[in-house]
Amino acid sequence: MSYIPNNAIRQVLLLAVIIMLGSVLFWQLQSFLPALLGSYTMYVLLKKYMYILTGRYKWKKSWAAALLMFISFLVILLPIVLLINMMSSKINFALQHSSEVLNAIEKYAHQYEGKYGIEILSSKNIEQLTSWGTETLPKILGATFNSLTTIAIMYFILYFMLIEGRKMEANLHEWIPLKDENTLLLRRETNSLVYSNAIGIPLIALLQGLLGLIIYIILGVNEPMFWFIVTCLASMIPVVGAALAYVPVAILLFANGMNVKGIVMLAYGFGVISTLDSLFRFWLQKKIGDIHPLITAFGVIIGLSLFGFIGLIFGPILISLFILLIRIYANEFSVNNNRINNPTP
Repeated sequence: MSYIPNNAIRQVLLLAVIIMLGSVLFWQLQSFLPALLGSYTMYVLLKKYMYILTGRYKWKKSWAAALLMFISFLVILLPIVLLINMMSSKINFALQHSSEVLNAIEKYAHQYEGKYGIEILSSKNIEQLTSWGTETLPKILGATFNSLTTIAIMYFILYFMLIEGRKMEANLHEWIPLKDENTLLLRRETNSLVYSNAIGIPLIALLQGLLGLIIYIILGVNEPMFWFIVTCLASMIPVVGAALAYVPVAILLFANGMNVKGIVMLAYGFGVISTLDSLFRFWLQKKIGDIHPLITAFGVIIGLSLFGFIGLIFGPILISLFILLIRIYANEFSVNNNRINNPTP
């Protein structure tokens, strides 16, 4: 009669307890996941400078971490905070003057309905548009507040990551149940993915925003800085991208009787902004992190669904990490490797 070894039973029971507790903790703390991912991203970008300040210049860890967090806030997050403030003011204005905005849209729609003999806005469409705006705009304001909360928690976690960075990495290296070569591969590839998405995506957005800002100023578009920010945000959305910004601008130009400027706007948008976006996006993503364009596109879609706006960066990282783990599994447990490591007598 065969018996199950005691060590195997203890191991299975311990793993079952670990998995159960881990599931409970994840379920309760899943709302903090975007903050945790954000803090890790910032840690990867800042740890080099943390080591320089504490190692070469002998700074205290707390002072070095505080300085780097302050600089990162000014360089990276201050524009986001200003953007949120600007967008919130626009949304508040739309809520307070919703009837005026709706009347203006209806006026332009009726103008083109009479000119071309088509129905653009029916009473049913207007009711649906009003109800959609009433439901959606408060959600956007709520998402804005959640983003600010996520940023605050992210910096709280980041501080301890910077202080205990070397110890944290040493523990992870020891705890991860993989061969040393695969553990190093996982760390190296993960850092590369973070650099590719955390630097590449904002750079591409800024490039498209600047291209849009040039034409907005030339054509005399009202509030060009606002449309510059909208273009930067829209460029991060796959498939349609910056067209979500320059097409509405063209429609506004047509509505105000500036047909030539509207045509120029569309030609410049599709011919310059979108073309350069495609070329620069794929080149930069592959240059920094060797990420396939399809991973970026589908990653953004998945990330937005999972994490909201911050998922623009983390979505592609998750897909790339999934593929990387498959590679590591194949390397760690493949049949050929097992034959080499455990040859038959």
